Amino acid sequence: MITENIIQQLRELHLIGMADSLQRQCNTPEHETLCFEERIHLMIQNERVDRANESFKKRLRIATLPIPNASLEELDPALPRQLDPLTLATVCEMGWVKKHLNILITGPCGIGKSYIASALANAACRADYNVRCFKMPQLATQLARAHALQRRSTFLKALAHADVLLLDDLTIANLTDQLKRDLLEILDDRYDRRSTIVTSQLKVGSWHAAFNDPTLADATLDRLVHNAYKLEPDGDSIRKLKGLTGHHKPAKTRQ
Repeated sequence: MITENIIQQLRELHLIGMADSLQRQCNTPEHETLCFEERIHLMIQNERVDRANESFKKRLRIATLPIPNASLEELDPALPRQLDPLTLATVCEMGWVKKHLNILITGPCGIGKSYIASALANAACRADYNVRCFKMPQLATQLARAHALQRRSTFLKALAHADVLLLDDLTIANLTDQLKRDLLEILDDRYDRRSTIVTSQLKVGSWHAAFNDPTLADATLDRLVHNAYKLEPDGDSIRKLKGLTGHHKPAKTRQ
C-alpha cells in the first residue's frame, strides 16, 4: 500500500519517470536483489531519460520538420544521389552546428533534398539544439503577417535565436523584393552565430543572377555561402524511380 502511495505522489509531483521505474521494480522479481541505493539510482536515471525524451519531443513539435519522420539512420546509401560521401559523413557528425556553419543542399526536384535537410534538423533536435523549419511560401506568409501586425522585429528575433534554421525550397528568382530584404536581415542576424540549412533547385552558382539585385545578392550570399558545406545530390527523381519500380514507401522508409 505504501509503495502505491509513493508512486501516486511521484506522479503528482510530475516525476513520471521515477514513478514508472518504481512500478516496474514492483512488478519485476529481479529488482528484489538490488539494494536501496541501486533502486533509487535506477529511478533517477529513468527520470532523466524520460525528461530528455519529452524535451526532444517538444523541440520536434516546435521545429515543424518538412518531413517529420526523416532521420540520418534512414538515409539509404543505395539510392542514386551522387552525393560526396566525405561531405555527407562530415555533416552527419553535426559539428557544423557548434561551429555555426551552414549547409546548402541543391539539386533537381525529387532527389531527396528536403529529406536530407529534415534528417539533419532532426539530428540537431536530438543533440539538444533549438530548430525552426520553414518552407519558403510559409516563411513569406509569416513575414507578411508580422509586417501587418507590426511584429516583424519580434519574429526576426525568434529566428535569430534558433540554433538551426531550415529554409526549404529557396527559389530566389520568385522572391519579392521585400522578402529578399527580410532574408538578408535574417541571415545577417545569424551570420557566425547560428547555423542555417537551405535547400534549392537552383545551383548555388545561379543564385547571384537570380537575385536581380547585385548589391543585395552580394550581401546575402556572403552571409550564407562562404561558410557552408555544400551537398549537391543529382540524378533522376527518386520518386520517379520508385514509381517505375512499383515501390511504395512504408511508414518509415529509408531515403
